[in-house]
Amino acid sequence: MGIPRRDGREPHDLRPLTFTRRYTKQAPGSVLVSSGDTVVLCTCSVEPSVPEFLVGTGKGWLTAEYAMLPGSTNRRKPRERAGKPDGRGIEIQRLIGRALRTCIHLDRLGERTLHIDCDVLQADGGTRTASINGAYIALVDALAAIRAKDPSLPADADILSASVAAISVGLLDGQVLVDLDYPEDRDAEVDLNLVMTGAGKLIEIQAGGEEATFTRGQLDEMVRAGEGAIRQITRLQGEVLASSTR
Repeated sequence: MGIPRRDGREPHDLRPLTFTRRYTKQAPGSVLVSSGDTVVLCTCSVEPSVPEFLVGTGKGWLTAEYAMLPGSTNRRKPRERAGKPDGRGIEIQRLIGRALRTCIHLDRLGERTLHIDCDVLQADGGTRTASINGAYIALVDALAAIRAKDPSLPADADILSASVAAISVGLLDGQVLVDLDYPEDRDAEVDLNLVMTGAGKLIEIQAGGEEATFTRGQLDEMVRAGEGAIRQITRLQGEVLASSTR
C-alpha cells in the first residue's frame, strides 16, 4: 500500500472519465470530456482546402489548437493576445496535432483540413491528455459527418490506422501515480505524459524531473502503469463510439 491519495484512489486508478458526444451543434465533431475535475470541450471542424504546400497533392491535413479559458483556473487566466503567444499552449497543441496525425491516412482524406480545437473549461491537471482523448472521438464523428455528404470518403477502417489515447503519470514520494490531479502534478518529482495507439504502439513519451532525477527502472514502471491506464481509456472510447446515444 502506498501513500493515500487525497481522493481515495489507488495509485493506478483513473479519475472518473466521461465523454459526451455531439455536445455542440455547429461543429461536425464535438465532445465534452470530463476527467475528474478537468473539463475540456473538443471540437473538430472541416475546411474544404489545405495549406499551400499541399495544394494539388490530393492530400489532406490535420491541425490543432489548445487554450485554457479565463475561468478555467482559480485565478483568472488572461486570454492570449496577438503577439503574445502562450508557450505552454503552443507546445500542447503541437502535441495534440502530432498525436492525431499518426492515426489518420491524410492521403485518403482528400484536400480537406481538419481543425481540432481543445478549450479547457476547468483545469485540475491532465488537460493535455484529456484533450487528446476527447479529440480522437471528435475526429471520428467529424469523419462520419464528412462521409454523410461525400460517400467517396473511405470508411473509418480504411482512413484511420489506429485509435489514440493519452495519460499523465508521475512519481511522487517515490510512488508511481496514474492520472495526476493538479496538487499531485504540482508536487511530483517526475512528470510523464504518455500517448499511445489503442493497439499499444508508442506515439510520444514526455518525461522530466523537477529538481529530481529518476532511474531507467522508474521510467519503465511509469510507462507500464500508463499503458494499463491507456488500455482502459481505449476501451471506454470504443464503448462511447459504439453507442448511438450521446
